[in-house]
Amino acid sequence: MAAPAASSPPELSQIGKPDAVEAARILDQFRRSGIAGEYYLEFELRALPRRGEERVFNGRLWGGRNEQGAINRIEVVDGDGRKHRLLVQNGAHAAVWRLAEARVSPLGIAALFAPVIPGVEVTAFDLQMPFLYWPDAVLQSINRILGRPAHAFLFRPPAGFAAEHPEVAAARAFLDTQFNALLRTELIGRDGKILKTFSLVSLKTVDKQPVPKSVDFLNGITRDKTRLQVRGIALNLDLAPSLFEPAALAEEIGPPAVAKMLRLDP
Repeated sequence: MAAPAASSPPELSQIGKPDAVEAARILDQFRRSGIAGEYYLEFELRALPRRGEERVFNGRLWGGRNEQGAINRIEVVDGDGRKHRLLVQNGAHAAVWRLAEARVSPLGIAALFAPVIPGVEVTAFDLQMPFLYWPDAVLQSINRILGRPAHAFLFRPPAGFAAEHPEVAAARAFLDTQFNALLRTELIGRDGKILKTFSLVSLKTVDKQPVPKSVDFLNGITRDKTRLQVRGIALNLDLAPSLFEPAALAEEIGPPAVAKMLRLDP
């Protein structure tokens, strides 16, 4: 995910709403953006329920791009020490595979909303954000998000998704007008209420490119939240293409060399 650099944002009054052609260009450019090259992250999922104790789970992510779009191999360890692995392919032909009981299987649309592990507010749908590629997309307005002007795009679900999840009316994404970076997303219910929110919390500049350091996933119904905090990162890697094959989820993959890792403070 591309991220905004630190600079003074322009006033909303100075920004005109793009026409349909320019809006399509902005969205296409965003879909092609992201962390440059191949990379590796170590992160924590901090489950912050509205009621109850905070819990922390560890995870790892290998990322890159292929001809379809961004692709990520994700591993999260649950409270019992079991590893849960996902392969998340984004793009016009998005797909998710999961390793379960020593078998790798694709996830159907209905299963995308299940938590990646018990006790967190992060799902395969949240990690994939397939709505960013839904064809029915309209630039609604320009809003201020996190103190920065942002293009507000509204995405209507395709028929197949709507049939499986009739409770979802649309999704909204806010892209920084200056850097075309994702600042926030909202999943909108049939009654207009926000079902789920993704928010960028903080950034870290690594090798001259800003990357997300922490993001929040908020359940709009229960108000339970999970914060993803990156604890280590390695950029400019040369990962084997086979690592991003579904069958490789059954294989144990080690982290990059220690010398390539940058540890991030809380």
